[in-house]
Amino acid sequence: MTTPPPSPDSSWRAWLLGGLLPVYLLTTFGCTLARVDGDSMNPTLRSGDVLLLLKYPRWLRAWRLGGPFPRRGDLLIFKAPADSPYAFERVYGVRHRQYNVKRVLGLPGDRIAIQGGQVQVNGRVIAESYASEGFLDDQVALTVPAGKVWVLGDNRRIGESLDSRAYGPVSLRDAAGPADLRLWPKPGLIAR
Repeated sequence: MTTPPPSPDSSWRAWLLGGLLPVYLLTTFGCTLARVDGDSMNPTLRSGDVLLLLKYPRWLRAWRLGGPFPRRGDLLIFKAPADSPYAFERVYGVRHRQYNVKRVLGLPGDRIAIQGGQVQVNGRVIAESYASEGFLDDQVALTVPAGKVWVLGDNRRIGESLDSRAYGPVSLRDAAGPADLRLWPKPGLIAR
């Protein structure tokens, strides 16, 4: 007794399950690529840089980093707040919520202010060797709510970065993960 040759329909399904399913699972639960679009993170990141985002559980991330996530100074990839006018873009006619990458400066409970062009956290000016020279409008002090972080782009020129100055603190539920690894054009860890 001979087995019939596989039908074209069954080989298509096998290819789909054997080829695309692992890719889908890897990009959904393991890692994904993110491309920087814009100048809001200059000089740390440039438009066109490709980042690798590792999507492992927060408890594992905290263990790897030796403390809670995120930490002040981390680069965070997150979904733009839904109530922001800049949160959505159209890709092939479908409306998608944009991802942003910014630097975490305020943690839950921190008091953030900008005075004289300097960021103050809990009344102390923070040293920011990564920030570009530029101008910051003063901002009255605010307390970062629980479950949220206050983020700022490294490019501090007015109008160059849409960040917590424009849309307020970001929910940690919208955090995709840290931007730790650059794949292109200069592969390696991203300096804090």
